[in-house]
Amino acid sequence: MGTLVRVEHLTKRYASGTLAVDNVSFTIEEGETFSLLGPNGAGKTTLLSMLSGILAPTSGDAFIGEYSIRHAPLAAKRLIGVVPQEIALYPTLTARQNLAFWGGLYDLQGTTLRARIEEALEIVGLREHANERVETFSGGMKRRLNIAAGLLHQPRLLLLDEPTVGIDPQSRRRILDTVKRFNEHGMTVLYTTHYMEEAEELSHRIAIMDHGHIIALGTLDELRQLVGEHESIRITLRETADEEATRRVLAEIPSIENATLTDHHITALVPNAAAALPAIATHLSQHHIPISAIEIERPDLEAVFLHLTGRSLRD
Repeated sequence: MGTLVRVEHLTKRYASGTLAVDNVSFTIEEGETFSLLGPNGAGKTTLLSMLSGILAPTSGDAFIGEYSIRHAPLAAKRLIGVVPQEIALYPTLTARQNLAFWGGLYDLQGTTLRARIEEALEIVGLREHANERVETFSGGMKRRLNIAAGLLHQPRLLLLDEPTVGIDPQSRRRILDTVKRFNEHGMTVLYTTHYMEEAEELSHRIAIMDHGHIIALGTLDELRQLVGEHESIRITLRETADEEATRRVLAEIPSIENATLTDHHITALVPNAAAALPAIATHLSQHHIPISAIEIERPDLEAVFLHLTGRSLRD
C-alpha cells in the first residue's frame, strides 16, 4: 500500500482563456475511493481528462504510480481504466461483442480475453444479457456495460466520471454497490459526482471542487468540522410556496447565517437549531409561506458547500 496518484499543481487553461482547473494538488492512496464533488462546471471532468491523457495540462503534472502523465503518458495510461460520462459503446453490437472490441484495444486476446469478458459481465450484473444488442438496453444497463469496458485490463486505478447521471434509481443503486465492491477487492477509484449522497456513501476522502479549485479536502467527518458548531435545518415547503418571496423572507431572519432554496427545500445553517427553529417557523408562517416538514440534521456535504461558498451544490 502507498500513494498511487500524485497530482501536483495541475492547471488547464483553454484557448478561449477559460481557466477550467487552477493549480490543483492532491494524492490518492492505493485501495482508496476518492471522490471529486462539485457542481456542474467545477472542473471535475477536465481534471479526469488530463489524468487519463485526453487533454494536455497547461502546467503542473500528475503521476500514476511512478509515471508522469506528461513525460510517460503511455505507461501511466496502462494503469488506468476510464469510464467517461458519455456512453462509449456500439449500439448494434451485443454486450459481449462490445467488450471483445474494447478488450482487443488493450491487447487482450484468446482465453484471457474471454475470461475477462465473463468476469466483467458478472461484476456489473449483465451476464444474462451478454448476447443482446446494446441498442435494446436501458440507460442504466448501458452505464453498467460502460463500466465493464473499463475493467477488462484489470487497472490499478478506475476513473469514473459521473456514472449515475440520467439513470433510474434502481440502476443507480446497482452502480453504487458495484463501486463499493471494487473497493472491497482493493481497487483504487477516483469518482466524480455532483450528488453529495454518493460522495458520502462511497468515499474514504472527498475533495470539494468549485470554479476549478479544490476548496476543501478530507474525510466526511473532517469536512463536517469545517461548519464548526453550526447546525443544519432542512425545511420542505409545499408546492404552492412562492420561492422568490421565500428567499426575501429568509434574508430577514437574523438567526440564519446561510441559506439556500432549491426545489422547495430550504437548507439553513444556524448556530443553535433548537433556539432558531421557533423563530424561523413563526416568520415563515407570518408571511404565509406553507411548510410541509422541518428537520434538524447533522451538517452534510451540502451544508459544507453552503458554508464555504454561500451557494447550493445544485445551483
